[in-house]
Amino acid sequence: MMKIVYPVHTGLYLNLTNRCPCSCTFCVRQKAKGVGGDWSLWLEHEPTFEEVKAALLSEDLSHYSEFVFCGFGEPTEALDVLLETARFLKTVSDKPVRINTNGLGNLIHQKDITPLFKGLIDAVSISLNSSDPVIYEERVRPKFGEISHSAMLDFARNAAKYVPNVTMTTVSTTITKEDEEACQKLCGQLGVKYRIREFIG
Repeated sequence: MMKIVYPVHTGLYLNLTNRCPCSCTFCVRQKAKGVGGDWSLWLEHEPTFEEVKAALLSEDLSHYSEFVFCGFGEPTEALDVLLETARFLKTVSDKPVRINTNGLGNLIHQKDITPLFKGLIDAVSISLNSSDPVIYEERVRPKFGEISHSAMLDFARNAAKYVPNVTMTTVSTTITKEDEEACQKLCGQLGVKYRIREFIG
């Protein structure tokens, strides 16, 4: 049975797709079938909204502190289901809704999707990975090539207009301390927060 929702700490995570335009050298899915449990996050098929809704309603939603779109793929690949699910969550809970993303949603859909988040998404966490476009491309290996880094920064800048809490992240041990300092400065220029995530090997 495929896992559409799964708990991580106090949050309930939603696994909408396995599609992703990146092939990060440090991605957990290259080494594991899931995170934090003995279940697999590889989907047999992309769930419909009705399947996601049923999975949510099988849980006691009051047990969770937040809902997070994050699975073994890039959540914005399944944008329509994501937005419909976020809309549903707002009718059944007052807990915050977050998207963990690589920030390439605008390239995926060839338009600025960030205005669609207004009123539905409370937080966005974007994988910055490096302040240096060359290092970024080497580590993230995005299918869109060299335009990806600047597009991801634009995504963050635009998301901050519609989402109350926007954070950009790097993964500990994957870049230098100097790069982390540069990332901190870059996030300040974009008007978003910066966080270093723990490496999961």
